[in-house]
Amino acid sequence: MKKSQVRSLSAFNNDLRLKGFNAFQVESDSNATRFYSRKDFYKICLTTGKSIIHYADRSFQAEGTVLFFGNPHIPYSWETISTTYKGYACLFSEEFLNASERTEILQQSPFFKIGGTPILTITEEQRIFLNTIFEKMIEEQQSGYTFKDNLIRNYINLILHEAMKLQPSGNFDQHKNAANRISAVFLELLERQFPIESPDKPLQLKTAQDYAQNLALHVNYLNRMIKTVTGKSTTTHISERIISEAKALLQHTDWNVADIAYALGFEYPSYFNNYFKRITGTNPSSLRTLEV
Repeated sequence: MKKSQVRSLSAFNNDLRLKGFNAFQVESDSNATRFYSRKDFYKICLTTGKSIIHYADRSFQAEGTVLFFGNPHIPYSWETISTTYKGYACLFSEEFLNASERTEILQQSPFFKIGGTPILTITEEQRIFLNTIFEKMIEEQQSGYTFKDNLIRNYINLILHEAMKLQPSGNFDQHKNAANRISAVFLELLERQFPIESPDKPLQLKTAQDYAQNLALHVNYLNRMIKTVTGKSTTTHISERIISEAKALLQHTDWNVADIAYALGFEYPSYFNNYFKRITGTNPSSLRTLEV
C-alpha cells in the first residue's frame, strides 16, 4: 500500500471514530478497501457490479445494483467478482443516530435484524435517486453547516424509509428454521471475537448474556436454540473457545499470564487461573513451562 493510501486510510478512520459517521464513494478498484472496526458501525452500501455477499448464515448472488445493510453485531463478508465496481457507502455508529429523537426506525427496520433481509435489488430509477442522497451526504460532511449532523441523520432515515417501500430480494440460500439460523449466527459471532491480537483490546463478549444482548435475543431463547442444534450450551461453546485461545496465547506468545488473563476478559489473573484449571485440569503456567 502506498504512503498516500496509508495516510488517507488513517484520516478516514480518525474521522469516523471522532464523528461517528462517514460517507464515501466506492472505488472502481475492488482492492481499494476501507479498513475500520466493523464491530462499531452500521453500514449502508449502494453498489453496482457482480459479487457474492455472505451475511450471517446466508449467501446472496448480487449482479446489478443492490442496496446492502450491515449490522455490526452480525458477521458478514463481501466477495467482489466484477473487475469494475462502483457505488457509495456510509458508516455510522448507533450513538450517532441515537443523537436524534427519531431512532425507532433503526430498531424496527427489518434490514438490521438477524432474520431480516439486508439486501435489496435496485432498479435504475431507484439507483439514480439513491445516488443523489449519498452524494448529498458526502457533500454535507465536508460543509461547515452547523446542523449538518442532523441533516445527515435525515438522509440516513430517508434511505431507510425508501428501502422499506421496496420488496426484499428472495435470492438467499438460508437455513430452514430459526434454531439453525440463530445457531449459525451465534457461532460466527463467537468466532469473530478471535484471535486476540493485543492485551490492549480485551475480549468484549464473555457470557451467554453478552451474546444474547448483541443478537437482540433473550438469553434463555438463545440457550435453547443453541442446545437444540449443537447439543451444547451457549456457555460451553464460549468456554471452549476462550480456553482454545488461551492455549494458543500461552504457547505462541511471550505475553505474561496476567496479560493473557486481561486480554481474555478476566479482571484478575487469579480468576483466569481458576477458570483455566477448572476446565482443563491444569494451570496455565504448565503450558508455558512445556514450551520453555
